[in-house]
Amino acid sequence: MTPLDTAHAAMEASPDDSTARLQFYERLADSEMFLVLEREPEGDKISPVIFDVDGGRFALVFDREERMVEFSEGITPYVAISGRIVAQMLRGQGIGLGVNLMVAPSSMLLPADAVDWLCDTVSKELQTGEGKPTAANAPVNVPEILITSIDTKLATMQGLATSAYLAEFEYESGERAHALAIIDALPDAQDSIARAVSEALTFSGIEAGSLDVIFLKKSDPICAALAKVALRFDLPEPIMAEPFQPSAPGRNPDKPPKLR
Repeated sequence: MTPLDTAHAAMEASPDDSTARLQFYERLADSEMFLVLEREPEGDKISPVIFDVDGGRFALVFDREERMVEFSEGITPYVAISGRIVAQMLRGQGIGLGVNLMVAPSSMLLPADAVDWLCDTVSKELQTGEGKPTAANAPVNVPEILITSIDTKLATMQGLATSAYLAEFEYESGERAHALAIIDALPDAQDSIARAVSEALTFSGIEAGSLDVIFLKKSDPICAALAKVALRFDLPEPIMAEPFQPSAPGRNPDKPPKLR
């Protein structure tokens, strides 16, 4: 059972549970998916295999390479990209997703409008904290599902920051709000971190909820207070650099592959 299988099973077991559906879509967006191609990529352009079922058009994706090989009954051209990049690539083209078809418990056909919805959801405008925090207090009444979702997101961000603190902050303006403080984040990673936290809130199914993201240095005076009262998350340490290799299509989230 893969994380996608588990989320799919929970969704199927509780068809009226909107939170279970959201968590399935979150796992789909976060998972590395193997997209079946007609031919090998040509530069940054790819040609997904598209098939027709009941009047709909679908691309084929699998969350494990061996599942793709089992379905295809042999080696086939493919590209490995995240589910969110697949959704961004297919948005507005009337193409759905055949997910793990016939080879896994999570086998399903995801219609084109669901793919468009997923793309729109992960592309929401970011919400970042403004103003200088002057004090920090322990977080209050934060749903466990949100804490778990944040922890899952941050666990994938090796080396992008050292740690994070969830707390209720007081700002110079007198406003009080819950926020996730990211400590010593790499400047180029701040946008992707903020987007991931925004997704954690969205996919947790918390209505009318808000959670700012602020970026601090470990040397900032308020960090001493955070260490005493806040809920801390530790990010994995960076992986040792490997010799440079040209990136495959879809590996750079800022430059998704183009459909031919």
